[in-house]
Amino acid sequence: MNVEKKIAALGEGLLDLDDAARERLAIDDERLLTALHMFSKIGDQPQLRVLSGAVLAAGTFAGSDRLVRAGARMMLAHELATAAKDAIKDEVDRKRPRSADNRDDHKPRKGEHQSKKMTSFPSGHSAGAIAVARAFSREFPEYEPDAIGAALLIAASLIPRRSHYPTDIAAGLTLGLAAEKAIDLLWDAAGMDRRSETT
Repeated sequence: MNVEKKIAALGEGLLDLDDAARERLAIDDERLLTALHMFSKIGDQPQLRVLSGAVLAAGTFAGSDRLVRAGARMMLAHELATAAKDAIKDEVDRKRPRSADNRDDHKPRKGEHQSKKMTSFPSGHSAGAIAVARAFSREFPEYEPDAIGAALLIAASLIPRRSHYPTDIAAGLTLGLAAEKAIDLLWDAAGMDRRSETT
């Protein structure tokens, strides 16, 4: 099998995964959907910016360099993840699960639209949530399982809401982790930890 056929087969397999998730994990209960919606909003841009700013402010007022560093890392990682996500969304059209009528509808295509229903790939909530969680855990490794777990739950909650496909979420998580790692490398290169006292 040549490379093109292998890539095509992989693509079809991923679409099969997305189709299965769309059918099996969809929820119709309005109360549960409302609860999932409220929970998943934690991963939205304004909420993550407020959270990052709150950690930074708490560190400033409490005199904790560790909290200040965590808040700064969170803000930087979130903004880079968001910028990267926006750049990809500009280049890729993909109907969200709740808007797709058939398999062909949710295949990624060259970007031509800006509407929310046409920009499913990648998941911005997933990218932002995991970037912020990983950035926080750089300063507070003792809370890493909780922070990463919360980010993964936020990402997973988008599937039953039919906001994103699993492949959107996987791409968002990968993007968020890459963005946070880039910030971590820049942070170390700039010697940011040496510029503050460890508390």
